[in-house]
Amino acid sequence: MAHILIIDDDDGFRKMVRYMLEKEGYDVFEASDGNKGIKIYQDQEIDLVITDIFMPDKEGIETIIELRRDNPDIKIIAVSGGGWKGDFDALKIAEAFGVQKAFEKPFERKEIIDTIKELLNP
Repeated sequence: MAHILIIDDDDGFRKMVRYMLEKEGYDVFEASDGNKGIKIYQDQEIDLVITDIFMPDKEGIETIIELRRDNPDIKIIAVSGGGWKGDFDALKIAEAFGVQKAFEKPFERKEIIDTIKELLNP
């Protein structure tokens, strides 16, 4: 089954998404910030990354840029629970850097599972 990396500084969110994805049969890796996520990505065979936008150390946009530099074809889903508003919509910025889909937290379980299935099995 596919390997998915969750990068988010919210431990509860990571655990919840991990549980949801493992129930679907995916192998899941977790990182609490972008630096740790990049390291896991480089050490493992990752098929899809779910990354938060606002995190300490290395934020989501920086993480997305570095992932794209390593592998322009990596599938990335960006998530955000808030932060910038108005003209500086972080999810729109993430989409401009090539994420395949962006979700506001909280999101519907079915919606993200369906998106993952579409991205991994086009």
